[in-house]
Amino acid sequence: MPAPDEDRWPLAPDAQRDLLMNSAALRASAHPVRIRILGALRLDGPSTATALAARLGLNSGATSYHLRRLASGGLIVEDTERGTARERWWRAAHRSTFFKPGELSEEDDVAGVAYLRALALVFGERMQQAADERFQLPPQWQEATAFNDYPLLLTADEAESLLRELEGVVSRYRHIEHGRAQAPPGAEPFHVQLQAFIRPGWEVEGG
Repeated sequence: MPAPDEDRWPLAPDAQRDLLMNSAALRASAHPVRIRILGALRLDGPSTATALAARLGLNSGATSYHLRRLASGGLIVEDTERGTARERWWRAAHRSTFFKPGELSEEDDVAGVAYLRALALVFGERMQQAADERFQLPPQWQEATAFNDYPLLLTADEAESLLRELEGVVSRYRHIEHGRAQAPPGAEPFHVQLQAFIRPGWEVEGG
């Protein structure tokens, strides 16, 4: 995702734990399958190609290929403490990834767009699965699920302020940072997806 300014954003990247993506990382991650694999390694911990393939409904050979591509971009590393001569284990190299659109070259811009399109596909698939499963949830979790859209008319400064405030709210509930043991009783994995953008196709003044 685009990187926020470290001094003003509640969920700003940590140089010790997060990766500011370069060209190689952008190209390596610009595929929906790789984004899903990387997300699984971050959320569920180290795994093998075989286990990831079974969990994500993929072919094990293709999964191995995508793992190698992620490794080539520095996004994952081999977990040598778990691996054996017969089976390689992989783990995420960072907590999360960011990139700064304003610092990308023209060539990197192409990779950046491909990465964002892959993210959009994964986010869309996740929403569709959540919609399919919503009415199978207990009533309290059905009530705590939202599919909303809020068209607004904002200046760039207002849009940035809105995003900063929303991140501040999310940061207060980020128990996952400290592991499940630190979360309140009854806590379950919960996704908040934040996509905010100029209305597609709109011609921006001064653009």
